[in-house]
Amino acid sequence: MPAVKILAKGQLVIPAKLRKKYHIRHGSELQILEYGGMLHLIPPVTDPIKAAAGFLPKRPSLAKKLLKEHQKDFA
Repeated sequence: MPAVKILAKGQLVIPAKLRKKYHIRHGSELQILEYGGMLHLIPPVTDPIKAAAGFLPKRPSLAKKLLKEHQKDFA
């Protein structure tokens, strides 16, 4: 079990291997839970859907495309 350091202001230094494994980056927020006389750090939940949002180029919707074609036909 890796050891962590507590800094002067109560900050924890989490080992890099664990930060990488649990996707903990600068600015990440962790939940802290006290249970059974121990403290548990809960890493952020990574939602693969939210993480992937926006990686595809935006395209006009089919409805807008059909509406434009319809307007051209009657113009």
